[in-house]
Amino acid sequence: MGEIEATRHKVWDQVGTRARHRIATDQVEGERAVFSLIPGALARAILIAILVATPSLVVPSTGADTAQIVIVLSILAGFMTFIEYYGKYPSIIEFRFAPPFNRSKFFALAAILVSLSMIVRGTTNPTEATEWVTQFGRGLGDAIDFPYSPVRLVVLMMPADADAALIDMVRIASGISYTLSLVMILYFVTLVRFLGWPARSGAFNVWINLPLFDPTGGGDVLHRLRRDAALNVVLGSLLPFLIPAVVRAASGMIDPISITQPQTLIWTMTAWAFLPASMLMRGIAMSRIADMIEDKRRRAYAEGDALIAKGLQGA
Repeated sequence: MGEIEATRHKVWDQVGTRARHRIATDQVEGERAVFSLIPGALARAILIAILVATPSLVVPSTGADTAQIVIVLSILAGFMTFIEYYGKYPSIIEFRFAPPFNRSKFFALAAILVSLSMIVRGTTNPTEATEWVTQFGRGLGDAIDFPYSPVRLVVLMMPADADAALIDMVRIASGISYTLSLVMILYFVTLVRFLGWPARSGAFNVWINLPLFDPTGGGDVLHRLRRDAALNVVLGSLLPFLIPAVVRAASGMIDPISITQPQTLIWTMTAWAFLPASMLMRGIAMSRIADMIEDKRRRAYAEGDALIAKGLQGA
């Protein structure tokens, strides 16, 4: 009996040692995984902070008070980005594990901000680069400034007594920002339709890529995804037309001439073009995910029917 008890205790000690070793190994691997996220999170935070500060850094007429506010906003945006990407799972940012969804948005936003900042800088400190960007934007603005176009509506949003130079600047800024947003959308549509996004990069997890989507909110997930996709597509398509019309209708309470300030002009034109395009991209992405879920369900049902038929034949 003594030998049996000794053997039993020895086995228990070995099992406990292996379990403790496995737990310690998992903890070490988890810590390594967390620390491995720091460089990427820090790089993204720095890029976002620089992006927010770009207009103030490029435009020479930025006031001291504006510069201080921009510095605070840049630090805040960078800190929030670092916290988001430092976590193992996302909390706000969607499609974090489905590149290049967010990367394409970042590069498009950077292109818009840099282009508009260079155009505004060229009004006081012209260079060959600013002149080239200005002429390029003027060509785009003139090309898409046709009746009922978003650029025409933005120009008509300005008051009748607005300065001709300001109207020309608004046409240039709206033309280049809207065109770059369209390029972003076309690039993403190409990824979805011809390159198989998001499945081309491996397995796609719906729940970690849509942290704000609650699968337990009620109703069929497929129906809710298609409904949200349609809503985003409709709003993303209509907002560039609706925003100037609303501002024009409310001109008695809102003074559009306030965009004479360089920072206001840059950020207003960027938001007007980029935010609706982002909503349109989100709608396209959610529609694609709904199609993937529907295809997976169809295959699962087909496999189930095949198994049932095979069982009936065997019987």
